[in-house]
Amino acid sequence: MNKKKPKVLVVATSQKTRGGITSVLKAHQLGPQWHEYHCKWIETHRDKNRVIKLLYFFRAFFIYMYSLPSCDLVHIHTSQPTSVVRKIPFMALAKFFKKKTIVHLHATISEKEQPIYRYLFKQADRILVLADVFRTSINQTYHLGEKIQVLYNPCDEPAERLKYNKQKNILSAGTISPLKGYVDLINAFAKIANRYPEWTIVFAGVGEIERAKMLAETLGIVRQIVFLGWISGEEKNKAFQEASIFCLPSYTEGFPMAVLDAWAYQLPVITTPVGGLVDILKDEENTLVFEPGDVDKLATQLERMIADNVLRTRIEKASQHLAEVTFNRDEINTQLRGIYSKMIQE
Repeated sequence: MNKKKPKVLVVATSQKTRGGITSVLKAHQLGPQWHEYHCKWIETHRDKNRVIKLLYFFRAFFIYMYSLPSCDLVHIHTSQPTSVVRKIPFMALAKFFKKKTIVHLHATISEKEQPIYRYLFKQADRILVLADVFRTSINQTYHLGEKIQVLYNPCDEPAERLKYNKQKNILSAGTISPLKGYVDLINAFAKIANRYPEWTIVFAGVGEIERAKMLAETLGIVRQIVFLGWISGEEKNKAFQEASIFCLPSYTEGFPMAVLDAWAYQLPVITTPVGGLVDILKDEENTLVFEPGDVDKLATQLERMIADNVLRTRIEKASQHLAEVTFNRDEINTQLRGIYSKMIQE
């Protein structure tokens, strides 16, 4: 008798959606567990208008209903409350068919949002979070014990890269929004820009670009600010290779893929101790740190990283270590394979 091949349904946003979850799933696709466990990506959401979003959701649910009876495990990726609400029907149906389930959380949870997550956490057989700080806080709130496990997001490892020369660029990648701290970065750079006229801030992302330009114009540094818009593929490779410093001045994060990208490109990072980064950041050792909203400290850290080549080189080496060891894609995919194997055999 032929042994039944294991099958995992991966319930998450579309492969065409911009954002961290899509990047994580694409990294998981490159691991041996994706093929060994015949993972099938059920795409529940797309960054489009309401009609297309609804069509995407219903299409995903019909595919899911058809695929669910023959699967062994359901791996649900979720983040903000709207994502959680979309995933509740998928969890309910999985429990009806008595399927084992993983909830993979890619966001922080505010006190106000706690009730929204309760159902998914209660029903899940395993909960994966992005850092130990999240495991501790979730256990304090929901008392879920050993169901919670940390699985880091992996660093990207492009197989082939064209080569570009470093420029005197400070790269910041992500949505250009107040919570990402773009206002703080522009204000901080304005404090030192006249001393470093050859240096440029490069923003990669969509959002409040016109407001950011107006602020730079007001501060007299518009010639030292560049906006690339949303980038991917070779454009992304070029932006990261040409950068000499990476800065993410966020007020809130899960575990930012942009920082993982910076580490993958061995860039020295300046950032805030928010979200899962709290587990990893060591000021002066693997990053330069400042508190969210502290513009003066950010300006100081920018100037230190620009002016001190020894410091910059030391933190570049720490970035390389983080990418190759702590957030190594192959190692994290091996860990995920172990989770799948254990849950399916239980």
